[in-house]
Amino acid sequence: MKHTDDSFNPPHCPNAKCQFHGQLHAGWRFKRIGTFERQAAPHCIQRFLCLHCHRSFSTQTFSTTYWLKRPDVLPQLLTKTNGCMANRQIARDLRVAPSTIDGQLARLGRHCLLYHAERMTTAVPVSRVAIDGFVTFEHSQFWPFHHHLAVEPESDFIVYFTDSEVRRSGSMTPAQKRKRERLETALGRPDPKAVYKDVKHLLEVVAGSQPHLTILSDEHRTYPQAIKSLGCAVTHLVTSSKERRDAGNQLFPVNLADLLLRHSSANHKRETIAWSKRRQASAERLAIFLVWRNYMKSRREKRPRGPTPAEVRGIVDHRVTVEELLEQRIFVSRTSLPARWVDYYWREIETRALPQQRRHALSYAA
Repeated sequence: MKHTDDSFNPPHCPNAKCQFHGQLHAGWRFKRIGTFERQAAPHCIQRFLCLHCHRSFSTQTFSTTYWLKRPDVLPQLLTKTNGCMANRQIARDLRVAPSTIDGQLARLGRHCLLYHAERMTTAVPVSRVAIDGFVTFEHSQFWPFHHHLAVEPESDFIVYFTDSEVRRSGSMTPAQKRKRERLETALGRPDPKAVYKDVKHLLEVVAGSQPHLTILSDEHRTYPQAIKSLGCAVTHLVTSSKERRDAGNQLFPVNLADLLLRHSSANHKRETIAWSKRRQASAERLAIFLVWRNYMKSRREKRPRGPTPAEVRGIVDHRVTVEELLEQRIFVSRTSLPARWVDYYWREIETRALPQQRRHALSYAA
């Protein structure tokens, strides 16, 4: 039997209502109150008691694998997800139930949202950004949506993303038009201003409190409206969507992010049966992709030992490993998330076509 690590001292009280949960003050006292055994390693877990709020907790409370019966699965999901494996393929490969993969992917997505948000709090603001809408769908092709990406051209660093539910458009047969009408009558239409609202929020988060921002985009007619509402001076550089999309195109960094996202994610392939059944799940997978692209993958495919986008920006001084990413649990109550990512974290994004949708509502697992 492996003994507990007596040198571990909890960094703070995990109870969000305790005064010693946030900024740690001198005088916080806790005591060890025994151990418990479990089947997964480490087998012997130390328990603690906060002497201020009297909440009990353990070393596992500060681990990314808390409450998991299969903690070995979580570290393997990042590379498998970005290696273009669908959820059921991963489940077969790891010999677990598909629901296990669904749940752990949601947890990994939440962790990646917090991980990126934590590092952006101390990062230098982005002064130039390329934006674009990545078109995909949820549940069926009658429910398309856009992922809006913001990428810094100088480093290929993905700064932020949002999503917008949109109405199905393009060429349709008369039968498809009738089906769209039936679905919209029963379930309602997407907000016609969704793209404007979500691009506006995207740019507000990227701009922060800066006095000036340079924005690179295509000719999407909603972008000028969203840019006009920003509270800072903006230089808007527009590139025609008809221009050749090579490295000489000034939108190449965000086009490359779109290409890698479609190449690396099974749910975004052009012809697939692995599409996302919920926008919520797509956002969680995108958060995982963002962390992998920014902190773990070299900026250029042909330079595998080259720096990552985060290294180019100076956010980190080395390539982040899976072990480092999952080294410690990040508490949402100690991290500031942008408004849209708060919805992603608590799984508040709804899919119209589904009558029941699971949210993240576990009080001790926030």
